[in-house]
Amino acid sequence: MKQELLHVIAGNAFAISDAQGDIEVDPRTPVGLFAFDTRFLSHWVLRIDGERINALSRDDLTYFETRFVLVPGAASHYVDADVSIIRHRSIHDCLHEKITVLNHSSQPAEFTVRVEMGSDFTDIAEVGHLRQRTVTVTADSASHQLVLRYERERFVRETTVRSTAPVEVDEGGMTFQIRIAPDGKWETDLHVTMTVGGEGGRDVRANLQAHQQTVRVGMREDLTDWLHRAPRLVAERDGLEEMYRRSLADLAALRYRPLSYRERVPIGGLPWAMGLRGRDSIITCLQTLAFTPELAPATLRMLALVQGGQLDDALDEEPGKILARLRYGETGVFGDRPNALYYGAADTTPLFVVLLDEYERWSGDADLVRELRHPARMALDWIDEYGDVTGDGYVRYQRRNERDGTINQCWKDSPDAIVDARGRQPAFPRATCELQGYAYDAKRRGARLARQFWGDPAYADRLEREAAELKDRFNRDFWLPHQEYYALALDPYGEPVDALSSNIGHLLWSGIVPDDRAEAVAEHLVGPRLFSGWGVRTFATGQPMYNPMGSHLGAVWPSDNALIAAGLRRYHFDAQAARVAGGILDMAQTLGGAVPELIAGYERSQTRFPVQLPSAGRPQSWSSGALLMLLGTTLGLRPIGDNLLVDPAVPLGFGRLELLDIPGRWGLSDAFARDRTTACRHRPRLR
Repeated sequence: MKQELLHVIAGNAFAISDAQGDIEVDPRTPVGLFAFDTRFLSHWVLRIDGERINALSRDDLTYFETRFVLVPGAASHYVDADVSIIRHRSIHDCLHEKITVLNHSSQPAEFTVRVEMGSDFTDIAEVGHLRQRTVTVTADSASHQLVLRYERERFVRETTVRSTAPVEVDEGGMTFQIRIAPDGKWETDLHVTMTVGGEGGRDVRANLQAHQQTVRVGMREDLTDWLHRAPRLVAERDGLEEMYRRSLADLAALRYRPLSYRERVPIGGLPWAMGLRGRDSIITCLQTLAFTPELAPATLRMLALVQGGQLDDALDEEPGKILARLRYGETGVFGDRPNALYYGAADTTPLFVVLLDEYERWSGDADLVRELRHPARMALDWIDEYGDVTGDGYVRYQRRNERDGTINQCWKDSPDAIVDARGRQPAFPRATCELQGYAYDAKRRGARLARQFWGDPAYADRLEREAAELKDRFNRDFWLPHQEYYALALDPYGEPVDALSSNIGHLLWSGIVPDDRAEAVAEHLVGPRLFSGWGVRTFATGQPMYNPMGSHLGAVWPSDNALIAAGLRRYHFDAQAARVAGGILDMAQTLGGAVPELIAGYERSQTRFPVQLPSAGRPQSWSSGALLMLLGTTLGLRPIGDNLLVDPAVPLGFGRLELLDIPGRWGLSDAFARDRTTACRHRPRLR
């Protein structure tokens, strides 16, 4: 049986432990205390008189704070236990744990409290492929502290653990010999600081008082302010308001400040993507413009700052290309893997332009559009100069780093994700269909920016002409007339990769589909081969490679479905969009807690309950953002000039919805909606 794992998060810093709060290395999962892609604690185990402890209960206070109530020994010891332990854990730039031991007997009690400590300073990219590192350990009982240090040339990482109570410190941890009065308690604070040194690094030390002040006041106020700035949801359906607040809180948790950058940007999510991911961050910003618009300008500026400026095969970098991921771990610093700055994504660059334009439509922030004129034009130039690898007018990808580069450089980035209806993988370079939709959308939006803000009507005319040509070419080459859907991709020879996939929903979102073909696409999306009842599968049933547990070959992704539902609404397929939105929202409410990155694609009528997958991370920024986007799509929120359009299509059973104080260039606005059953129930009878 899989061990339950618990976490606390503060942006890029996070700690994952077992249900007791203990940390022990798991070769399959990044368990431990991490910051900036390095594990600062790989071992953290509490014992009382040599015995391991077991959880009675847990209280997750916020995303950055949790409390465990525990007793020593096995479950049989729980009844009338004479001693219990409370571990109160919080995280900011550092980790703090208050350990309280309670004596419930009428007699004084003596205990040996031991906390085993250790660090392997593993790069998160190497979890599962651990290598030995030489760690220097300094134990200092007089100062109540243990220091663990790893150094490789200019790369320095250090963990310092301090106790507020007297303690015997050795190289394996800390031991407390304690005596507690009848019905009394003993406690100590363990404060873990993490030093990130070397080039481009910073010291993130913090003292205990500063940490406690930050957690008790700063972080709680920050979370309160974040929730207060977002629109307020009033929902008739039970649990929907709670799910909305949870999604906002998860998005708050998944913000961090990259080194040498002042603003916070969204990161991918637990456990593997706790750094800046270009695709995840852009999609998250697009999903949340009606709710947390402050994420977008920080993300756009950060991505512009690290935009590709040269040809570098090892990094798959090209001039104008937008980053795929940014990491600070050892393997990236020394070039062991291309993951410090890596550009192996073909979709991030056009999506950068899409986000810039969409943000201006919502915010009216013309200054940012002018500020980012050069990065945006470089991104638009990349589409044709480097994205069009074969000269046929399509954005394609083929990794140039053959050793470590990402094979599929689209959102479906697992190695076997792009196959035809018979399961065959096409040759490279590959042109997946949604990339063409993104490029089309970017050109149209770029034309608007050029005409209205950059004072370049000739450039705008050129982009509009190129977009129209791309749309015509795409609909000639990708459309499969007998199947009445678009091919998943084209191979380098122009032959269609004829699998039926969820990618066709992104085409509706981008607007590249002509009106006379949109209905066929919509019916496929909600038809039995793609729609599971919980959402649209990534890959349709009835194809040899279909697997309900395959990440991109049959599973259901909330982020994917959010774009699909928005695309359906764009083409006025309101009932179909409501089915998709209702399925994902039902899934999220049924599971409770943070929205998983994906669920299995089993038919809803078959399993009755969403089947979670071990590979699914949670929380994930673009999964939490997907719920917000689906709410916005359900309400039909769209900026029209200086006004907010509200055009609802609410799923059956959702009753009345109110979203109050929606921010935008109009100031604050409200949206009201109800489903058709509610509308019928309240409609006056005709006489």
